[in-house]
Amino acid sequence: MSESKSPGWMRGAQIGLGAIAIILSIYIIAFPAITVVTIIYILAIILFVVGIFEIITGIFGLGANRSRWGSVGLGVLALIIAGIALAFPVSTTYFVIILLAIALLFIGISHVIRGVGDKHSRGWARGFSIGAGALAIVLSFFIMFAPHFGAAVVGVILGIALLIIGIEIIVSGISGRKMSMMPSRGMER
Repeated sequence: MSESKSPGWMRGAQIGLGAIAIILSIYIIAFPAITVVTIIYILAIILFVVGIFEIITGIFGLGANRSRWGSVGLGVLALIIAGIALAFPVSTTYFVIILLAIALLFIGISHVIRGVGDKHSRGWARGFSIGAGALAIVLSFFIMFAPHFGAAVVGVILGIALLIIGIEIIVSGISGRKMSMMPSRGMER
């Protein structure tokens, strides 16, 4: 990563944005389940806007090489799903969490099967695969029977990630170094 000095106003903006991220992360960690419901609510609003866009695109034939009625149909479907999510955000959140738990269950089962059936890997690697799979299976059942736990876990993970990002932004602002994701010319091979 290449570094260069940031101007003073950018350093202030970084520190301010980092502080906002940390405050939001504390709120998210304190109220993780509400955060996940809020995310579902925001996604429902976005889906509502996309549905309207698809309907308009289909009616006026604005999409290139697309079925007009297909766009209208997808737009109506998006509006219906968005309406359900907006009307019942908590139930929608539980539904999404249960779908994620089912996915986690299948991932866990595949890890256990891979660990048991893989005769070419070392014993510790097979054991780790079986252990990780078993843990995923247990977590998936726990989340399916207590979806509020799953919502809380997702919220806490989001809060921790936002906290780390906020600290990183503040450190970058205090140090006065602008971090770039692109390698500098001297570091290319």
